[in-house]
Amino acid sequence: MHRFNEADAGAAEEALLACCGSHRWALRLTAHRPYPDIESLLAAASEASYDLRPADLAEALADESWMPQPLLGMRAPGSQAAHTALRAAHAAYEARFGHVFVVCLEGVAPEEMLDTVLESIRTRLTNDPDEERLIAADELRRIALTRLEHLVATHSGAAAR
Repeated sequence: MHRFNEADAGAAEEALLACCGSHRWALRLTAHRPYPDIESLLAAASEASYDLRPADLAEALADESWMPQPLLGMRAPGSQAAHTALRAAHAAYEARFGHVFVVCLEGVAPEEMLDTVLESIRTRLTNDPDEERLIAADELRRIALTRLEHLVATHSGAAAR
């Protein structure tokens, strides 16, 4: 926490943007430093996520599409047919909602990821756009909190060495 709290504003904002691609979210968290502990930082991050405007959410979702990773679930073990179905589901989702599919997979076993992602996309494809925007925002919030927790833990561990 000390390194995050003491980092210059630009470095803190860049680190936060790796957790959530909304500049407004990152600026808000940067401006409210110092945080006494990780729980306070996570609570502030969660609150800032709930306050994202539609444009902020669109910015964060667009940033997710630029992440240097394959489609969500594509690295998970599974048959070629399942991977083909997953690619098609991702494409259908993006065509319907205009942004990448996001889902928090924290705690999901690697062997369950492909099925979990595929089932989630198929279920969420039936949502209306407003309902899906709320679900995507909540999934993005959960992802950002997980990334933020890992970021602070990684930097704290490096500082302790």
